[in-house]
Amino acid sequence: MKTVVCVKQVAVVGDEVEFTDDERDVEPDYLERAVNEWDVAAVEEALRIKESLAASDASSDADADAGGEVVVVTVGDEEASEALRRCLAMGADRAIRVHAEGVDDADPLTVARALAAVARRERPDLVLCGVQSSDSVQAATGVMLAELLNLAAVAVVIKVECAKDATRAEVHRELEGGLLDVVEVDLPAVLTIQTGINEPRYATLRAIKQANLQEIEVTDIDRALPVAYRVRRMYVPERGAGAELLGDDAAGVAARIAELVKGRLS
Repeated sequence: MKTVVCVKQVAVVGDEVEFTDDERDVEPDYLERAVNEWDVAAVEEALRIKESLAASDASSDADADAGGEVVVVTVGDEEASEALRRCLAMGADRAIRVHAEGVDDADPLTVARALAAVARRERPDLVLCGVQSSDSVQAATGVMLAELLNLAAVAVVIKVECAKDATRAEVHRELEGGLLDVVEVDLPAVLTIQTGINEPRYATLRAIKQANLQEIEVTDIDRALPVAYRVRRMYVPERGAGAELLGDDAAGVAARIAELVKGRLS
C-alpha cells in the first residue's frame, strides 16, 4: 500500500514580534520554521498504517516492504527540505519537494494543484494531509486536493483502519459537540488528519543523520506560484477594557445585553 503524505514547513512566531516596515510581514529574525503539527500527525498515521499492514501479512518476515511505502511531499523552496528530512527521520521511505518560490503567498488551491501533479504520478492508495496549517489555518488544501484528484475526501479524521487489500478504510471523524461520525470509504481517498489521533514518534539521532544523507527528489512546476491574495497589514490589536460581568439575574442579564446591542446598532 502506497501512502502519500502532504506536509508543510510553517512559520512559528515567538512571544516577541516585530513587523517589517511595510507592516505586511513579520521580521524574519522573529520567526522559526517547523513541520506543521497536523502534518506530523498525518506522517505518523501513515507509518502506523504501513506497520499494521506489514504485521498482518504472513510473508512480512521475508518481505521488508510488505506494508507498502510512505512518500512525503511538500511545495516550497530549498528551506522546505528540512521539513521533509524530519519526516524521513521518522521513517518515511521517500521525499519529494515541488520547487516553488513565494509559496508563503500562494493560495491553497495553487498549492493543491502542485501537490495533485505529484499525486497523479505516484498513484497512491491513500493520500493524507493535516486538517490545517498553524500559520494559515484555512483547512482548505486537503479537500481541494481531493477534488482535483477526483477522489473521495474525509475531513477531521481521528481514527483510520485500512483493509488488508487496501481497497477500503473505516474512518472516524470528529464532529462538533464531541460527536463522532464513522464512515467506510473506498480507496484511493484523501483524508485530512486531526491532531490527537496519535502520539508522533521521536526520531533517533541515528535516523536524523541518515535522513540528512538521503536524497530528496526535486521537481519544478515550471513557473512561480501566482499570488492570489495579498496581506494588507499585520499588527498587534489594542487591548480592550476587559470583560463585563453581568451577574446571575436572568432578567437583568437580558436587559443589559439588549442595552449593549442597541448601543452597537445606534
